[in-house]
Amino acid sequence: MFVIGIDIGSLATKAVLLNGKREITGYIVSLTGPDSNKAGQMAIDRLIKDAGIHPEQIAYILSTGYGRENISISNGQLTEITCHARGAVYIDPGVRTVIDIGGQDSKAISLNDCGDVIKFAMNDKCAAGTGRFLEVMARALEIDLQDMGELSLKSKQRVEVSSMCTVFAETEVISLISRSIDKIDIVAAIHRAIASRTGNMIENVGVKSRVMMTGGVAKNIGVVHALEERLDCKISVPQEPQIVGALGAAMFAVDRATDEDDKGSIE
Repeated sequence: MFVIGIDIGSLATKAVLLNGKREITGYIVSLTGPDSNKAGQMAIDRLIKDAGIHPEQIAYILSTGYGRENISISNGQLTEITCHARGAVYIDPGVRTVIDIGGQDSKAISLNDCGDVIKFAMNDKCAAGTGRFLEVMARALEIDLQDMGELSLKSKQRVEVSSMCTVFAETEVISLISRSIDKIDIVAAIHRAIASRTGNMIENVGVKSRVMMTGGVAKNIGVVHALEERLDCKISVPQEPQIVGALGAAMFAVDRATDEDDKGSIE
């Protein structure tokens, strides 16, 4: 028996294949594009093909993310809050706080000792501090988005980017560039601004050790480092932080395929 968990994000689609023993058999990360249903179908087809199995062997497909209700072949849906929590606990059973920063939203999730969600906060009304925000800043600085994290760690002069509105922050960045401020210092300032905004949301939920960061922005070591300083704690990052939500969805898919209870789920 195999199951698939699929997380349809605004920018990326993530899918994870699990076998009946809850072992990861494969995963894929691809761009969502304008058609989330098509993106989901293509990701599932690719996952099945790469694993060398037949579609008939898939017992259950569970979707999550903002486009979870648009997947026509999905057998069920759960919120990304529930799925990120479940995926994080699968990776590290000791995790009690999950920080997820994706393409256009961010979340803070608090878990109890059983790994169930007890409190959460979500910013899905503004792209400030998300992957999209970083993309705009990288374009303004004319640097590669993938290089921002390592560059920021080399900063020696502290400057500030005070606005978290994407438009106003871009104006601030352009102003700093015109004053011949080193781009490395500007990148570090951008990361601190993200950490400040996200940190406030996390503290409203309550920071409990151990803390894990998931989502595409977790690949930016500069943001992770800035959040560690802001929260005064160590943050772990999974080997592939983007698939944690899809992994959690796949875990729930196993439960449903085997008629087990969905513990700690928020529909």
